[in-house]
Amino acid sequence: MKGARILITGATSQVGLPVARELAKSNEVYGLGRLRRAEERERLASIGVKPVGADLVTDDFAGLPPKLDYVINFAVVKTGNFDHDLAANAEGVGRLMSRLAGIRAFLHCSSTAVYQADGHRAFKETDPLGDNHRAIFPTYSICKIAAESMVKFAARQWNIPTTIARLNVPYGDNGGWPAFHLEMILGGMAIDVHVDAPSTYNPIHEDDYIATIPRLLAAASVPATIVNWGGSEEASIEDWCRYIGTLVGVEPKLNPTEHTIPSVRIDTTRMVELIGPTRVGWKEGILRMVRARHPELALRT
Repeated sequence: MKGARILITGATSQVGLPVARELAKSNEVYGLGRLRRAEERERLASIGVKPVGADLVTDDFAGLPPKLDYVINFAVVKTGNFDHDLAANAEGVGRLMSRLAGIRAFLHCSSTAVYQADGHRAFKETDPLGDNHRAIFPTYSICKIAAESMVKFAARQWNIPTTIARLNVPYGDNGGWPAFHLEMILGGMAIDVHVDAPSTYNPIHEDDYIATIPRLLAAASVPATIVNWGGSEEASIEDWCRYIGTLVGVEPKLNPTEHTIPSVRIDTTRMVELIGPTRVGWKEGILRMVRARHPELALRT
């Protein structure tokens, strides 16, 4: 992608920041968020992204840059308050899209947290939805489902070519779930895993989610395209924690419990058809992540 005018919401987030940084190298990129602290605006400006202050809960988005080509929505609010979080995540994206008629494509980052827990099933895009993440994020799954419904409505209502991509465990140099586990291992803290072991996912490295953005935008349609978005290679929390432990020389402490998120595997068939397979294997990605976040450690490779 070159020479496009792109708006990214959640541009300072774990996933949004690496995407914004890369796209800003060859495009005119705007980063939308509350941006209440000067350092947030300075951080965006330092990577070539133009800050746009707006609140998803209350703003009417009248100050959006004109003549946008693409909009990528990484914004997510998870305070635990249902009224606030639904207003931000569902109503907010609807009001934003009402201002976007005429853009080339809209990419909405959803989550595989929308699927109804079902053991170790590899979820397809057509599988039942449910309150998957209630154990640790009370509002998250329901807000993601509500936001998807709003995005599908808005795509039809204003004829906006749209892709809804259900993301599964993004990670990399800028953080992610495995990065939290790295810090817990180094700190000697116990890591929850579901009793229905193993807790398997499709972690996707930031190199891969950045690389697939143009193809996800190209797949946009009316009605909205819905696709799983994760790594082609599966790994469990148990797998990556033991690997991290080997790298840093610390035995991870795993705590089997029912009070955590169960396995969320995905069927990547439709993803591969639309955007191709991912390239970074989970062990390579975890090794790079550990090196980037703790360069002072002598890793046992």
